[in-house]
Amino acid sequence: MVSGMRLLTEDRFMEKAQAYQAVLFSRGVDVNIEVVNQLNARFLRLNPDMALCVDASGLWLCGNGMKMQPDWTAEVPRLKRASLKSEMIARACHLSEKPAVIDATAGLGHDSLLMAHLGARITLIERHPILFTLLEDAKNQAESDPFLGQVVARIQLVFSDSAVYLDQLIARQQMTDVVYLDPMFPQRDQHQQVQKKQAQVKKQMQLLHLLLPEQGEMDLGDHLLVLARKIAKRVVVKRPRLAVFLAAQQPDHQWQGDTCRFDAYFNENMY
Repeated sequence: MVSGMRLLTEDRFMEKAQAYQAVLFSRGVDVNIEVVNQLNARFLRLNPDMALCVDASGLWLCGNGMKMQPDWTAEVPRLKRASLKSEMIARACHLSEKPAVIDATAGLGHDSLLMAHLGARITLIERHPILFTLLEDAKNQAESDPFLGQVVARIQLVFSDSAVYLDQLIARQQMTDVVYLDPMFPQRDQHQQVQKKQAQVKKQMQLLHLLLPEQGEMDLGDHLLVLARKIAKRVVVKRPRLAVFLAAQQPDHQWQGDTCRFDAYFNENMY
């Protein structure tokens, strides 16, 4: 049980806040509702401690003067520009075949949203109850969007530890087309020359790093690769361009971009 988390809201959103409180409690998060006069940018700057907040747009994670939620609606312009030919992830995951994809490192769900738009059937796995609830809220809101509704219909959210989920598939000998891994904290090769000045982490990811510390709730994904290779035709790992191989396993093929790459591991016995 996660306890002591504040859930900030204005009086007019109290009913909505209580509904989120009940959902979070059912997932092991005990939040305390605090009513504030105005839940605005000034309030967040003056109250930098991490908390949850509820307003007209739903549930947010806030901290350090910022707030974030997986804003799938904001991804629509990117989706409308995307095609099977233009997106490297489409080639890496063989999306032209409309595969069944398990995204075992959910994050904000943006890559899953893109893959679903390009025709894949996605199972999106997330174990952290707060992040799962944020993703669920994003999916629920997207369902009423004329463009996104048909996209998110191809996404199934599963509240589970990815390692446990993959272990269960292995035990049942239940195979899938693709397992997709995008670890949040990829290790970098100390022998590679990596620029010292790197782009600032986006605000959304900064808050996720507060929620999912590297030493604790989050992992680097190495063990997931080992499990995924047992039940997938191909495992695709998204990495920074100069990062070391996940679990020190050399991929069968790579797709290289300017800032990132996709490492693919093929299960020849399943082709």
